[in-house]
Amino acid sequence: MDDRTTAADGAELGSMSSVMGDLAVRVADVARRYEGTYREDVAFELYEVERSLRGATRRLDRLTRSL
Repeated sequence: MDDRTTAADGAELGSMSSVMGDLAVRVADVARRYEGTYREDVAFELYEVERSLRGATRRLDRLTRSL
């Protein structure tokens, strides 16, 4: 694998990481709307999704830095 391919992959993975970060924010925004309602279970599940997205984003960032 050459340096150009690695750089291109790094850029693509960085873009994906940014999108995942944005998704995590959007999911948390929806979760907040369910806090304190009779559907607080939805908020709980959405916060779990947010945590998973943030964890995946951190992992992808680490991998991208290692390229």
